[in-house]
Amino acid sequence: MKPVSILSLFIFTLITSALGKTPYPPKLTDAREEVYKTIGDTKLKLWIFEPEGHKKSDKRPAVVFFFGGGWRAGTPGQFEMQCKYLASRGMVAMTADYRVSTRHGTKAAACVEDGKSAVRWIRKNARKLGVDPAKVAAGGGSAGGHVVAAIASVPGFEKDEETSSVPDALLLFNPAVILAEVPGKIDMPAEKAVSLKERIGTDPKKISPYHHLRKGLPPTIVFHGTNDDAVPFRTVQLYEKRAQALGNSCKLVGFEDKPHGFFNWGRFGNAPFRETMLECDDFLKELGWIRGKPTITAFAKEQSK
Repeated sequence: MKPVSILSLFIFTLITSALGKTPYPPKLTDAREEVYKTIGDTKLKLWIFEPEGHKKSDKRPAVVFFFGGGWRAGTPGQFEMQCKYLASRGMVAMTADYRVSTRHGTKAAACVEDGKSAVRWIRKNARKLGVDPAKVAAGGGSAGGHVVAAIASVPGFEKDEETSSVPDALLLFNPAVILAEVPGKIDMPAEKAVSLKERIGTDPKKISPYHHLRKGLPPTIVFHGTNDDAVPFRTVQLYEKRAQALGNSCKLVGFEDKPHGFFNWGRFGNAPFRETMLECDDFLKELGWIRGKPTITAFAKEQSK
């Protein structure tokens, strides 16, 4: 098979309708806010959606989502509906802010640092949050999907390593998982490599999830459209194949002819939203994190009123 040009891999840096029209900072009235990290004058927050009747004495599974936007922009409001649904299923669901270039003048490496900080903060505050520190999932879309895959596999990019920043399960939505050349499979022109290194703030291979796959990674589910012009479907196929070859649990769910950002609330009559969340429901049920029949159809109908 002819190698995929990695040039197209970074069209996702454009801020398009795939991210929806949610504002920044988000106004998530059903969530409470907590600051998980302070850097200078910047306070990074988590918006926390709790199950009905939740108590601090509970030890519920948790999930934290990271928005897309090419490491340049985006809003935590992107994953509001995913959080609401998983909270309705008994999880403590959160959506996280992190530094991006248009607001903070940072590089992609800082996004990975912040992702690791968010997971560590959840574990350190598990008792206060009423969550099980051994059941912390992470999810994200596009660049946010990259952040999630990177914090699960890439070493370093954190000062505090006493508390693990590796999630216990991954929910990846059209993630960018290959940021450097894969000989014979993914091409990387020299000029693009130089440009990418400048945007990332380090050697791209250092935060390229594919290049750090190893045995013992968290169980993973990946959702991707076969007609994704921003992050080619071929790249996540390679990721799944390599992850499985190393003995990891990794399932790719392809969506025929769907483009980048297909899963977002409000797109395609919300059919992909319902389908991806149904798959998430089954995935989490297999892990023993949630119980009972999925309620996504009733949830989507209620939210659409």
